[in-house]
Amino acid sequence: MTEARAEIGILGGSGLYALAGLDAPVEARVTTPFGAPSEPPVVGTIEGRRVAFLARHGRHHRLTPSEINYRANLFALKSLGVERIYSASAVGSMRETIAPRDVVVPDQLIDRTCGRAATFFGDGIAAHVSLADPFCPELSPALAAAAREAGARVHAGGTYLCMEGPAFSTRAESRLYRSWGVDIIGMTNLTEAKLAREAEICYVTLALVTDYDCWHDAEEDVSVEALLGHLRANAELAARALRRAVATTPRARVGCACGQALSAAVVTAREEIPPAARERLAPILGRWLSAAP
Repeated sequence: MTEARAEIGILGGSGLYALAGLDAPVEARVTTPFGAPSEPPVVGTIEGRRVAFLARHGRHHRLTPSEINYRANLFALKSLGVERIYSASAVGSMRETIAPRDVVVPDQLIDRTCGRAATFFGDGIAAHVSLADPFCPELSPALAAAAREAGARVHAGGTYLCMEGPAFSTRAESRLYRSWGVDIIGMTNLTEAKLAREAEICYVTLALVTDYDCWHDAEEDVSVEALLGHLRANAELAARALRRAVATTPRARVGCACGQALSAAVVTAREEIPPAARERLAPILGRWLSAAP
């Protein structure tokens, strides 16, 4: 594994395949027990902070949301020392008041995925983390403030529904989700948030609105052409917001409990955890194993 280290991770989504302003970038070749990440993370510096950028779909967008190796991506960032992750992702709006090219920093998630590998645990060790509040309460307001300073129209809070994809919603599904009180819809963040919590990493997302899904009678249905147009317009704004968020990230994690997520989550007794599981999950279990029982 590379010697490169980082304290902050950025997961780039559709339209954000590299991060402008990352000084002295180098590729970090990281191996994981879950296979290869989407791309080797690129590690560099922003305002004196060590940052690892990873394009979740690959630099040339070759992976669908269902094909992304989420476990490898999150494990790779954890192995580099990352304690906080800022995610950027394209979403559809489920609200009249949330328009394309707006930005949402959600605080809740609904899972409509199926069949994804969404836990590091199993194979000799069981754990059940709390996901009641899936996004970091310290980073979320900081990210919203950074996006406003970058010139975005920001909606702080809201529920993100994560669907499987890669096809977009049917009209009936879109209307159903609106009746549930959903604010935005996407295909990636739920899986990342679950794994980040298991890895005791703070996680928050900058959701870039590209469309009204297909519920809005007066707007065209979501299409790749329209989506990419809005993403290109938002890419520079997103990069500015993320750089600002990195620069203002507190050095110490004192405003959240994300870094202690495993404290009351692991069910398996320490002495019963197989050596192979200890070795496989060493970057994730290290703090918990060294803590006094």
